[in-house]
Amino acid sequence: MGSILTWEKLSGWREEQRRGGRRVVATNGCFDLLHVGHVRFLQEARKRGDLLIVGVNGDRSVRELKGQGRPVNGEADRAEVVAALGCVDAVVIFPEKRATEFLRAVRPGVYVKGGDYQAEQLDKDEVEAVKAGGGEVEILALTPGRSTSAVLQKLGT
Repeated sequence: MGSILTWEKLSGWREEQRRGGRRVVATNGCFDLLHVGHVRFLQEARKRGDLLIVGVNGDRSVRELKGQGRPVNGEADRAEVVAALGCVDAVVIFPEKRATEFLRAVRPGVYVKGGDYQAEQLDKDEVEAVKAGGGEVEILALTPGRSTSAVLQKLGT
């Protein structure tokens, strides 16, 4: 099971990985209702390096991104569920709508995003933060028909 890191412990964790010569892979998201699409994506992301750290959007930023009624689950619960996955080494909750500060702190070797994004749609500040830290950005294919929005539609919400 991965650990849930506070912002205060994140830089020490990252320095430990650097000293150990480990390639850190990072991704981020809301992970509001964990589903097989998330699991497959995270497993694939983990294969890109030695460790996978996941930034989980805080509750306020999820509301900004997804609208009223979201998140369904609070940030602490979402972080714990993601951290429990065997492919995840660490999780940190970040409050901003964009992952720029998370990425500056983590300095990943690889930053992965899901295939619902095209390279030109990625946030320019996030990409710049990754490249400034010496990393690269990779877009992974999504599992078709698997999304939190699709689950919520089935539930009629």
